[in-house]
Amino acid sequence: MRRSPTRHPVLGGALVALIAMGTASLGAVQGEKKQPAKLEESQRKDAQALIAFVDEFATGKAPAATLPMKWEQNHYIKALAEKTYVPFTVVLEPATPLPGVGVYLRVVARGTPAVAPAPDNKKAKEQQSQYAFEDLYFADLPAPQAGQRQVLRRAFAVAPGEYDVYVAIKERAAAAAAGDAANAAGTASKMGVLKQEISVPNFAGAELTTSSVIVAESVDVLQAPIATDNQAEHAYTFGQMKIVPALDQKFSKKGQLTVVLWIYGAKTDETTKKPDVNMDFKFYQKSGDKETYFNKTEPQVLNAQTLPPQFDQAAGHQLLGTLELPLASFPEGEYRLEIDVQPGDTVFLVIPP
Repeated sequence: MRRSPTRHPVLGGALVALIAMGTASLGAVQGEKKQPAKLEESQRKDAQALIAFVDEFATGKAPAATLPMKWEQNHYIKALAEKTYVPFTVVLEPATPLPGVGVYLRVVARGTPAVAPAPDNKKAKEQQSQYAFEDLYFADLPAPQAGQRQVLRRAFAVAPGEYDVYVAIKERAAAAAAGDAANAAGTASKMGVLKQEISVPNFAGAELTTSSVIVAESVDVLQAPIATDNQAEHAYTFGQMKIVPALDQKFSKKGQLTVVLWIYGAKTDETTKKPDVNMDFKFYQKSGDKETYFNKTEPQVLNAQTLPPQFDQAAGHQLLGTLELPLASFPEGEYRLEIDVQPGDTVFLVIPP
């Protein structure tokens, strides 16, 4: 006999309405490189070190990295100008948490030079990057909770295609950050670098598809949207919706599963001017190489009756699918979640890894 999990298939009507409308503000500025502020002398030296670190790593010189770091996850979400927005998470595992860091991000289209030739003049260098995306910034990292790893989240936007992503992180010495270059000169800062291959999907077509599925630790509503200039610094904030992705796919029976995804290509009903989509969240319990159907939520309906009256795909509003499911009734074990998106007689399957 299958036990039915407690069913709560949406995050709540007010929240869904707010974030469904708010996602319309996601524009071409997502993740795009903005003009950097004038660097201090210590920052300029850190920037030179970071760029040289990636250059050496990309050409196989394998610098001595002293900062353990790992590409933990990334997601793909539709942006404007036929680009795809890619928020990502890097985790750091230093012996002691790092308060301040310099970060250099380089995204290189597969088949193009990982280290671009120097530009002919300074003006060209300032005006345009020779890479698909490039960013340099300095940030104060929040201290991790006890037993947790330190997390860095950032984002960029690129056209669909195959890319190599390079991320270099350098510890900023406390003395240097305070402007005491003399004392900082003898301090060896920790540095780390990694390369991650990604395949960026194309969401510009008319066929039904979805964004990546984000399994969230939490979803909160902000009082106001963040400034577009700060989008890349708040990689998982969309309009007034702030998502904290879950790093661990293990959940307590006392907790809940929260899932967020966007649906693209849903056709608009000529009468209601709204899409008409049903979503099923199906769970399969795994045992070794076998899996058994466990249960599913009640269908989540996205149509003229459930969407906000002002929802308009033509105006750029994005169709959001959500799930918030208490796990108290799930027996302990391993599960696979399968998401069915059903417009009319068509079924599109989204199976998170």
